[in-house]
Amino acid sequence: METIMGEVEEFGWREVTLPTLIPKVGHPELERESFERKRGRDILVAIDESPNSKCAFDWALINLCRLADTLHLVHAVSDVKNENVFEASRGLMENLAAEAFEVCMVRTFARIVEGDPGRAICKVADHIKPAAVVMGTRGRSLLQCVLQGSVSEYCLHHCKSTPIIIVPGKEAEE
Repeated sequence: METIMGEVEEFGWREVTLPTLIPKVGHPELERESFERKRGRDILVAIDESPNSKCAFDWALINLCRLADTLHLVHAVSDVKNENVFEASRGLMENLAAEAFEVCMVRTFARIVEGDPGRAICKVADHIKPAAVVMGTRGRSLLQCVLQGSVSEYCLHHCKSTPIIIVPGKEAEE
């Protein structure tokens, strides 16, 4: 576990080693593409166990990812030292990384971060400097978000990278 010293608080996280079943993908040869396209982009997707998070992940794969990109999966938990929480998160990330490779053939990195989800996602985004931060939302009303708070609302106002918030449709609720 590596600790990154923040301005005020510590920021703990653990890198997830993805299974060897997913081949290591190098940067493809894209001769006719621009330099930016050849190099690819970093795209951060905040995930959890909710169906809205899966909807945002699927949206990112279908609409945002392309061949030379790198997908960073981030899951915020209360305690990264808890092995049960870590194993459950790792299993979720392995499944999503395999799906990302099958659908888009993108390189995937996974990271489990500790702390308040909004702040942790913003800190990882500041560290990675992705082209976009994709996350889901529960689709609550403005009044509910103001009264109860929201991770996506926090990231929308505090993240320095471009936040993309996916509001689930009716098919995600079923």
